[in-house]
Amino acid sequence: MQFEKKTRAGSTRDIIKLFIKIILICLVLLIAVILIDRIDFPSPIKKIEKVISNENFEIVK
Repeated sequence: MQFEKKTRAGSTRDIIKLFIKIILICLVLLIAVILIDRIDFPSPIKKIEKVISNENFEIVK
């Protein structure tokens, strides 16, 4: 059995497989972003207000 050296950098099958993998990864990421966007996170209903009196402040020069 004689060994043959492959001189081509890559075959078309390898390139097609790579493009398919890249497209699948992009589709999975796109679907994940769409699904996360559809989640309705609750927003706070009550406004938080804190009154700070002027007595606690000191003027520093």
